[in-house]
Amino acid sequence: MDEPGITQLLDAWRSGDRKALDRLMPLVYGELKRLAGHHLRREPPGHTLQSTALVNEAYLRLVRGPAVQWENRAHFYGIAARLIRQILVDHARRNGRAKRGGGSGLTLSLDEAIATPDGGIRQVDLVRLEDALEALTRLDERQSRIVELRFFTGLNIEETAEVLGISPRSVKRDWTVARAWLFRELNRGGEAAP
Repeated sequence: MDEPGITQLLDAWRSGDRKALDRLMPLVYGELKRLAGHHLRREPPGHTLQSTALVNEAYLRLVRGPAVQWENRAHFYGIAARLIRQILVDHARRNGRAKRGGGSGLTLSLDEAIATPDGGIRQVDLVRLEDALEALTRLDERQSRIVELRFFTGLNIEETAEVLGISPRSVKRDWTVARAWLFRELNRGGEAAP
């Protein structure tokens, strides 16, 4: 995330400089590819979404989406995290397995993100996780963003703190609380709380 010039290129792109976008994309594409690879390595064998397809879709949504007032590179990667999450959930729902009461067919290993109390690995349905994150957003938006940044993009504590403009200590505290809340919600057997 420490690529020099990204913030300046984002500013130039926002101002309408098409050449800035051409210079920015190789830097950003590489980071998006790393983020996608980080996430997809957690999926079980046999998943159908490939890293390149995820990156290409995120890239297209970034370029074709509405104009964003980029604050800095951290803001850019925060938005990229949200896009990756949306793409993965959309993919799971398109596969026709995301009906209420049914699984999405796409499970994620939340080994380091939402570990079981005994330190084991928990497989979680992506659509159920999305529902739980939406419920968490209604309770505490910052905790939801922390989960999104840590889990969907693989940012560490310090990087997450930079994106959100808060202290690493606050990220650690909210991360612990959010993981516990999500673990409880995902183990309810039913749907996430409203």
